[in-house]
Amino acid sequence: MKGTRNLTLLIIGALILILFVWGCSGYNGLVKQDENVKNAWNNVNTEYQKRADLVDNLVNTVKGAANFEQTTLTNVVEARARATSIKLTADQLTPENIEKFQQAQNQLSGSLSRLLAVAENYPELKATQNFQQLQGQLEGIENDVRNSRRNFNDAVNIYNTKVRSFPMNFFSGMFGFSKKEGFKAEEGAEKAPKVQF
Repeated sequence: MKGTRNLTLLIIGALILILFVWGCSGYNGLVKQDENVKNAWNNVNTEYQKRADLVDNLVNTVKGAANFEQTTLTNVVEARARATSIKLTADQLTPENIEKFQQAQNQLSGSLSRLLAVAENYPELKATQNFQQLQGQLEGIENDVRNSRRNFNDAVNIYNTKVRSFPMNFFSGMFGFSKKEGFKAEEGAEKAPKVQF
């Protein structure tokens, strides 16, 4: 009887040890994925900051063009101010905060697109080497922004899968790990643009 009791205690102890080791491993995995999301978010912010820094140079270059539409420049400067005023850490990535951040960045993208479209009417501006370089840098940065957003969404997907998968979903709630929000496509992006001649 004493032998079966010791065996039972040994089995229970072994199960508790296995659960403890498995729980620690799962927790550490969640921490790793959470840190990957934070790193990816920092990379997104870095790319957006590079774009915001370039905007000042672009606006100053365009100001030199005679009679350039002042409203267009003002819109770009205001959109840049709005975009840089929203500062989010990885711990603040709620759906509402991501949406505000994304709207501000989309406004800046739209303003920059309008600026470049209006610049087409100024051949002397388009011919300057400085403007051409800035325009090329902006295109490169926009590609970097898209890539860092894609990488961020991938990191969020891996993290969310781990947080929501059984049996980690029990531990994730206990330790304060919750689902994170990624970037979404702009509203109406699913519709192909109409081309008319």
